[in-house]
Amino acid sequence: MASVALARLGEERRNWRRDHPPGFFARPEKTASGETNLFRWRCSIPGARGTRWEGAFVPLTMEFPREYPAKPMKCKFPAGFYHPNVYPSGTVCLSILNEDEGWRPSVTVKQVALGIQELLDNPNEKSPAQSDAYVTYTTDRAKYERRVREEVAKYPPPE
Repeated sequence: MASVALARLGEERRNWRRDHPPGFFARPEKTASGETNLFRWRCSIPGARGTRWEGAFVPLTMEFPREYPAKPMKCKFPAGFYHPNVYPSGTVCLSILNEDEGWRPSVTVKQVALGIQELLDNPNEKSPAQSDAYVTYTTDRAKYERRVREEVAKYPPPE
């Protein structure tokens, strides 16, 4: 299966280079020996304009299994990232990343990145992953907004 995954990831990389959303970043990591590791990508998800997340450029790691694209990648923000649909470990809870829900082998890196950007400002109340952020989001929106502004400040634009 790894050869299928490598072929698909090579295609994803070429497609991303040709056509990726403005402000987004996604690139396979380099190994200690300088080789490209297509199974682990470093990304940055910008907060969408006109949203409470505008101005943030949040680092994200995409880890692809050897069974990709039959199985979805895992996407992780930094541990402790404050959001109702992000586990304390940083793992993003999104239906298109769930093998038993919305994942389809045709889902692309670009679609996942855009889905995560959309999730930032539009949490899914039916799929909480972090109790503190979820409770605050559902009970005290002003406090949630203040906390999001603190989070945005942690992830300024790259220089």
